[in-house]
Amino acid sequence: MPVRLLAPIIFSLAAAVPAAWEEKEPPAQEYEYGADASQKLDLWRGRGKSAPVILYIHGGGWSQGDKEHDALQKAAHYGQMGYAFASMNYRLVPQATVEQQVADVASAIAWLRAQSRPLGINKGRIILMGHSAGAHLAALVATDPVYLKNAGLSMKAIAGVVLLDGAAYHVPSQLGVGNADMQRLRSIAFGGDVARQMRLSPVSHAARPNAGPFLLLHVNNPSTIAQSRGLAALLRKAGTKVTIDMIPNSDHMRLNRHLGDEGDRATELVDQFLATAVP
Repeated sequence: MPVRLLAPIIFSLAAAVPAAWEEKEPPAQEYEYGADASQKLDLWRGRGKSAPVILYIHGGGWSQGDKEHDALQKAAHYGQMGYAFASMNYRLVPQATVEQQVADVASAIAWLRAQSRPLGINKGRIILMGHSAGAHLAALVATDPVYLKNAGLSMKAIAGVVLLDGAAYHVPSQLGVGNADMQRLRSIAFGGDVARQMRLSPVSHAARPNAGPFLLLHVNNPSTIAQSRGLAALLRKAGTKVTIDMIPNSDHMRLNRHLGDEGDRATELVDQFLATAVP
């Protein structure tokens, strides 16, 4: 399986990475988890031969973004805690459908489990983490069992889920929110078929079975508050363990970009969640 070292670290990001981590840890390696050119992930190894692993799904309105964006700081922080960290690419709209994107997440989980021994990770301790559209994809694969089943897995393949200011947990109510560019991106991703929109809404699948537990973090924005609270309420109704919290004095991008910073409230909450989800 092809492997390459990542390109040199962007200087603006490198300044934020703890020097001790840089000196002790090898750079990430890129792996292919599928045949498509977009089906690749970067993996930073954890400690020991059976480390828990976080699989990070980037945002970008389902049509843009890259696995290298905002990944290094997270990899450094969780690497210091002993976790392996994987950041994945997936096929993008409009060349691919949202359904195919969720299938890519399931395929990446299946690949990590299949390669767990040579990668030094514990296949029973995989945490999904997604931001924005990536949080939607994480929530959908963790609530609708079809995608993991098609990859030969059950909901037990996901040990926990971290959703960072997610979008479109209930797709129809999200389509008209935000500026014209965001509305256009959502329209391209989800189309005008309300039945399909609801199939792609995690709230439609929040009844059992679900992966779990879930941590939902959001900023002080009416839309993301409503989306997060709505999903959390349905998950709890189904008996799924849920923690939800608002991050004050933040915004949609800041919440994600500062994850891993010392003293950051969102980082503290994620660290506490991980300590109980994958002890």
